[in-house]
Amino acid sequence: QVQLVESGGGLVQTGGSLRLSCAASGRDFSIQAMGWFRQAPGKEREFVAAISWSGSVTFYYYADSVKGRFTISGDNAKKTVYLQMNNLKPEDTAVYYCAADPRPYRTKWLPDYWGQGTQVTVSS
Repeated sequence: QVQLVESGGGLVQTGGSLRLSCAASGRDFSIQAMGWFRQAPGKEREFVAAISWSGSVTFYYYADSVKGRFTISGDNAKKTVYLQMNNLKPEDTAVYYCAADPRPYRTKWLPDYWGQGTQVTVSS
């Protein structure tokens, strides 16, 4: 069984920054993509960012709403992923979920593995 554990959420003012971390653990599993989704109250879960590894090449993907403000990074060998969030806005308030997949990132990505979520609240 694969477990994803997130950390780094919290309360921040508009314009502030937070860094989310996630580590995957378990037995005998491989990862080709990791990323972040978020779900605000009353809204559907939405994609935020993903990192996908193919041999020595790393690909990065972002939702339009976070481009230029959020940066995803990670380590395939360590099965870790991070999300640096800058210039946060109240509309970024949500529960952020870490996700991982043994397959590469693809359109309409629905990862196999999910974390429990960490709350991010941006006050105005």
